[in-house]
Amino acid sequence: MQTNQLSYLPILIQFILAVGFVVGTVIISGKLGPKRHSAVKDENFECGIESVGNARIPFSVKYFLVAILFVLFDVEVIFLYPWAINFKELGMEGMVKMVIFMLLLLIGFFYIVKKKALEWE
Repeated sequence: MQTNQLSYLPILIQFILAVGFVVGTVIISGKLGPKRHSAVKDENFECGIESVGNARIPFSVKYFLVAILFVLFDVEVIFLYPWAINFKELGMEGMVKMVIFMLLLLIGFFYIVKKKALEWE
């Protein structure tokens, strides 16, 4: 099957339309939208509580470590779903590969438990 540059024209047109729509919407809403500024409207407000203090407080690295570990193990667990769906078609080879995958997952989990990455102080 031969392709030429003309066959990519619909993709280019769709890309130009999508970018044009986004840019046009942002520009038009900026021009037509209300512009009422006041001290009360410009004040920071979140969840019904007035802001107090500096927003630049340092977070513990532990918070980010737990978040990254959650994402890592969550993404790895996502690989179990297609395996479970195609369990019979994969046969013994698929079973061996999944056992290796689960062993690596457990080794990683025991490693972070041993390093006490999930314990809060």
